[in-house]
Amino acid sequence: MSRDYKDSVFLPQTDFPMRAGLPVAEPKILERWEKIDLYRLNRQDGKGREKFVLHDGPPYANGDIHIGHAVNKILKDVIVKAQRMLGKDAAYVPGWDCHGLPIEWKIEEQYRAKGKDKNAVPPVEFRQECRAFAEGWIDIQRTQFKRLGVTGDWADPYKTMNFGSEAQIFRELTKFLMSGSLYQGFRPVLWSVVEQTALADAEVEYHDHTSTQIHVRFKVQGGVFDGASALIWTTTPWTMPGNRAICYNPELAYVVLEVGAVEDGSLAQVGEKLIVAEALVEAVAKAAKISAHTITSSFAGAALEGVIAAHPLRGQGYDYDVPLLPGDHVTADAGTGLVHTAPGHGEDDFDIGQKFNLELPRTVAGDGTYYPSVPLFAGMHVYKVADAMCETLDKAGGLLAKSKLVHSYPHSWRSKAPLIYRATPQWFISMEHGDLRKKALQAIADTRWVPEAGENRIRSMIESRPDWCVSRQRSWGTPLAIFVNKATGEPLRDDTVNDRIAEAFEAEGGDAWFSSPPERFLGNQYKAEDFEQIMDVVEVWFDSGSTHSFVLEKREDQHWPADLYLEGSDQHRGWFHTSLLESAGTRGVAPYKAVLTHGFALDEQGRKMSKSLGNVVSPLKVADEYGIDILRLWVVSSDYSEDVRIGPEILKYQADHYRRLRNTLRYLLGAVQGFDVKSEKLPFDEMPELERWVLAELVELDSLVRNSIQAYDFHGLYSAIHNFCANELSAFYFDIRKDSLYCDDPAEPRRRAARTVMAILLDCLTKWLAPVLSFTAEEAWGYAPGATGDETDSVHRQLFPEIPDEWRDGDLLAKWEVIRGARRRVTSRLEVARSAKEIGSSTQAAPMVYASRAVFDILETVNFAEVCITSNVGLVPLEALSQEKVAVLSAENEGSGDFHAVLENSSGEMVTVSGADVLVEFAKTEYARCERCRNHYKEVGTIARNPDLCFRCDAVIGG
Repeated sequence: MSRDYKDSVFLPQTDFPMRAGLPVAEPKILERWEKIDLYRLNRQDGKGREKFVLHDGPPYANGDIHIGHAVNKILKDVIVKAQRMLGKDAAYVPGWDCHGLPIEWKIEEQYRAKGKDKNAVPPVEFRQECRAFAEGWIDIQRTQFKRLGVTGDWADPYKTMNFGSEAQIFRELTKFLMSGSLYQGFRPVLWSVVEQTALADAEVEYHDHTSTQIHVRFKVQGGVFDGASALIWTTTPWTMPGNRAICYNPELAYVVLEVGAVEDGSLAQVGEKLIVAEALVEAVAKAAKISAHTITSSFAGAALEGVIAAHPLRGQGYDYDVPLLPGDHVTADAGTGLVHTAPGHGEDDFDIGQKFNLELPRTVAGDGTYYPSVPLFAGMHVYKVADAMCETLDKAGGLLAKSKLVHSYPHSWRSKAPLIYRATPQWFISMEHGDLRKKALQAIADTRWVPEAGENRIRSMIESRPDWCVSRQRSWGTPLAIFVNKATGEPLRDDTVNDRIAEAFEAEGGDAWFSSPPERFLGNQYKAEDFEQIMDVVEVWFDSGSTHSFVLEKREDQHWPADLYLEGSDQHRGWFHTSLLESAGTRGVAPYKAVLTHGFALDEQGRKMSKSLGNVVSPLKVADEYGIDILRLWVVSSDYSEDVRIGPEILKYQADHYRRLRNTLRYLLGAVQGFDVKSEKLPFDEMPELERWVLAELVELDSLVRNSIQAYDFHGLYSAIHNFCANELSAFYFDIRKDSLYCDDPAEPRRRAARTVMAILLDCLTKWLAPVLSFTAEEAWGYAPGATGDETDSVHRQLFPEIPDEWRDGDLLAKWEVIRGARRRVTSRLEVARSAKEIGSSTQAAPMVYASRAVFDILETVNFAEVCITSNVGLVPLEALSQEKVAVLSAENEGSGDFHAVLENSSGEMVTVSGADVLVEFAKTEYARCERCRNHYKEVGTIARNPDLCFRCDAVIGG
């Protein structure tokens, strides 16, 4: 009966649990971080270092965080932690966007539920309720962001509603005012008739909408086209009262189409003549149910110069001429090639109106109803007027065709209601005054964009954008604190007045504008009765676009410009965009050196998340079920430069990946338990080649870590770390060295080398993983040898390890690539034998390995049996085999562990080797098994005092 040697084997031991239990463990770690004030310690550790500043784009304070918030905040946290561990002073100041319509809308809803009239409430009281609402949600979101493992200055975040912030936002606005860039204009803006305010581009969503599309005749008055009708097409019938012109393209080909026959139900008249673009004749005929027609004349658009038409409702209050005017925006892509032009209801229309001095009529009020002055349609709502408009046009003989069209249409991102273009008096920042557009475009060129496609995207937006509308007709926001001279219509430009306003805002917030008499600000220089006090507020995108001025420039832990702005790709038209314009307009350059964008979070099928689909993934529920480290791993392992997908199956997959990483840390913790650096560490120059190969791999991985962090490519980095743990370590190095680790004498150099390298691996991996697996790395750090036990000790106070350059060895890496390839050939062949139940363990095998000369020369330099974990390996040059033997073995080895590697042969030539250069012939060992190490050796059974042991185990056990 053999002895039980279990107690003599040095099995890995650690209290680091195999099962993570993250939902329970993570909150405890958070409590500890709070207790020791980890962020303050990080700030102390970073004093004197080079700063790295990621400026936080402010989320909106009005609801629980969603998965998009998680992607954004986790990425920011990973980057900041990584930069800090690179040796930077990397502060993170979170912030919130607090003003704006969503919060105002919520308070109004509460009022409506109570039967309360908002207009009866003093503005300051209403604003205080909005402020309290925002503050409440900030407290909730702060706790939720902390649960994501995000470390930052949560005790002192920035808020756009802070008094100092409101004062600085106003100061930034006055820079445009004093330079003459800020002006009051009357022009079309995207307008919400539900919320009764102008909206910025970034507040607009595009959804499918069913519109009534109509073709309308405008009778030509005199000239060569007399008797014909200029035919227009529009999907907004409600804009017909605002029509003041028709546009054509001078370069397009046009025709006069004479109707020859019509289908049943057609509104076209046989014999009538219509002017349309030549390319759109068939489309017009189909839409108007014209079954036969002839072309009576063809001509270039320039021939339409000077043509005058009549509004189809002439004689009913629309008794003005409608000129045909040239416009480069006219195309033959759809419609008729003649564009209905209402200067108060479209940007191109407005530009044409300005160019040709057209009337800019006021037709639609803020609530979407026509003004009383609008003939025929006064008081009707633009959303509901389509049928009445068509009926009226039809009776007047103007309507040629109508139908329904489903198309993409702008909607409010808050009310989800469709928007209209409406000319209103608003305050604008000019894109041309002071060369703002030119400065912004240069700033874009000077900025690093990640990914690079972001540069073209924002450049095209800046190139084509109209003047920036910065006023809103609401109550909750930074006041647009301007006085306008009643006599001249000009805004008051006086730094003394501006300073008084800013000082009041600093002390009391923007409420001071609504609660103070104008004399407080105007002083003795001006009479209050001579000025109108503007009661608009500044649009929220100007608020957030100004954050750089009261965060980066005002706080000691920041610097200007930021090293990085990071948000979702939609912020090219949002925060990136407005921050660029605000800074370029006031400082001439962008407030950031680099901009990183990430995609949106979709479900596993690539669909947008919505409650109706039941596919919403809540980060807080993920925390309760899996733990936040699983979510953090998902964020960095996804290609976040594009849209990312998440759902139950993807989370399970990430949990499996996480377990592999955790098991690697756990194995290393057990392997190095009790490791004493002073007595046990083995010098590099005494290490076996296998250990030196691992260290050479660490050099490469360290370089990848540092380069990836600078490139913001965490997707590739953490895939590489995972693969290193799974392939180079677990499947190879650990597999080989477990025998030495478990069974060698503790003083044996080979075991000391393994323990030394595993201690280095543990240190590197724990630190490299810390920015991503923040909780797990912290937990592992507490179990590592040398852990101080100091309550303020944390992996998040460490720097990444400095890897000695002497470990670098490209030749060794190339050599071991060949060895590992040959090993895969062996292990693949042994798997066949194991499946056939010829062996149980690889140690029962003693295969013959036939290798080409280049590979053979390498394999002879190592203990290849140890590498393959076999009893023995016979090495024979491949050239020694007969062709018949090669053919047989090639068939047996086909598809087994194929590999490719490039190496230098004995003649100094670079050659490529592959699986074909290694053939394996299975053979079973004849040796007995050592009962301690479970390996098979020739000497087992020959040692008198321990006949069931090998020489190595006998030496460890003794007599």
